[in-house]
Amino acid sequence: MSEMEVQSMVLGMVRTNVYLIKNRETGELLIVDPADSPDRISRKIGEMAGRPAAILLTHGHFDHIGACEALRTKYGIGVYAEEHEREVLENSSENLSASWDAPVTAEADHYVKDGDVLTLAGFEIHVYHTPGHTVGSCCYYFPKEKALFSGDTLFCESYGRTDLPTGSGRDMEESVRRLLREIPPETAVYTGHEMFTTIARERKYNPLAR
Repeated sequence: MSEMEVQSMVLGMVRTNVYLIKNRETGELLIVDPADSPDRISRKIGEMAGRPAAILLTHGHFDHIGACEALRTKYGIGVYAEEHEREVLENSSENLSASWDAPVTAEADHYVKDGDVLTLAGFEIHVYHTPGHTVGSCCYYFPKEKALFSGDTLFCESYGRTDLPTGSGRDMEESVRRLLREIPPETAVYTGHEMFTTIARERKYNPLAR
């Protein structure tokens, strides 16, 4: 049996996928993209009997960070984000919250970069900087567990928008093609919105694979 248990919640006004990754052996738990409703996330953590160890942000848009500060304070844990994403996280205009809802910002305790290998909650995690949706978008790859948390970079047979602040269509093409080239085909892809997928499926059906 894998040490990894993944449970998901769909939260917020644009139905963001929030992931809770528990290490079955240690009980430690990682929170990926806490979109909204910190009380609901906390209840789910309690149901899983998890012990939060860190928050991983794939990017800084409001619909992925809405519960970040509340959960960081509640559990006393660090927040990880890619080093180019600081301005998006800290600027309500760039993270879109100023125009959609009440302004929200977040700060990372640890800014990571492409190629970093993290050890959190007993997992080995490889950081992929995947600009395109935002300048500091990133993906978190768990090689032993064959799992990729792709945020709004890679979707099922699709990819994230590139017309928002700091986005780039050219960067998105390069980022998606790199993931499809470098990540093994059997890897499960946990996306930022909608249904999950696999690298094998995306190599066959993603429009940027061609």
